[in-house]
Amino acid sequence: MSEENTTREFWVQEPGRGEIITGRLNAVGPSDVVVRNLYSGISRGTESLVFRGEVPASRYREMRAPFQAGDFPAPVKYGYISVGLVESAGDDATDLIDRVVFCLHPHQDRYVVPASAVTVLPESVPAPRAVLAANMETAVNAVWDAEISIGDRVLVVGAGVVGLLIAWLAARIPGTNVTIVDIREGRADVATGLGVHFDTAAPPAMDADVVVHASGNPEGLTTALASAGTEARVVEVSWFGDRLVAVPLGEAFHDRRLSIRSSQVGRIPPGRAPRWDYARRLAVALDLLECDALDALITGESEFDELPDVMERLAGSGGDTLCHRIRYD
Repeated sequence: MSEENTTREFWVQEPGRGEIITGRLNAVGPSDVVVRNLYSGISRGTESLVFRGEVPASRYREMRAPFQAGDFPAPVKYGYISVGLVESAGDDATDLIDRVVFCLHPHQDRYVVPASAVTVLPESVPAPRAVLAANMETAVNAVWDAEISIGDRVLVVGAGVVGLLIAWLAARIPGTNVTIVDIREGRADVATGLGVHFDTAAPPAMDADVVVHASGNPEGLTTALASAGTEARVVEVSWFGDRLVAVPLGEAFHDRRLSIRSSQVGRIPPGRAPRWDYARRLAVALDLLECDALDALITGESEFDELPDVMERLAGSGGDTLCHRIRYD
């Protein structure tokens, strides 16, 4: 294969082991674009589950990424956060050449996709920051599912990237009182920089109107339920893969008539679905990334060649990393 027809791709070869391999670039059709990757982002929660082989067999079909190759548990090429430059295109897509775009594509240095699969970045959004686009989409969907309204007391449990973005969005709704809690004190500075009140424990007797759980830890869901006021909503954003989670449905759960609602970025809420599609939601998410303060959510960066080792580390303890960005030179 000539060098111009090859591509380097990150694959999970078996649970717990990743490898960068050489593949063949797909043929370019009239409506396709060739993207040279600039940056990709690691989705800490989902990609860690994929890397560890913890996707339940019952969800293999639903968990497929748009340009995934291979099958769960492995070998599989997985990921959905790519920011790249369109270096060439078919005859029907030449207007996209030299444009910086976002695409739901796995970690790969060059790739061919239909022009309809890429979204041009707004001029106000720097390419390095655009790796937050998929997380912002998840946060937008969660705020929709939570139905947060003017003046609500809102508690977000878990100050990861998605939790922080949800809290940031909720705090921009007039009159809301938003608190984000996390046992990691080091997240306080990031939350404060985003204009969100931080604490290491839920305020006593908060009587929250809406609670969003995004910690990925079952104990966080316990905190969420304990902090919800009567008739309040608890929105579950965390996805636990094949793990069983103990939920305290005794205590005040019935007395307060609480409801637990799942939020999943793959489904637009029913009340919006007749008017919204994924392209419109992504465009909004990208526009929201013009805020410079959001750069604080990107706390690590590595070269593409380092990705196998980086994924192994992040899928383990991961340290205090929020969003980890992969750079392609």
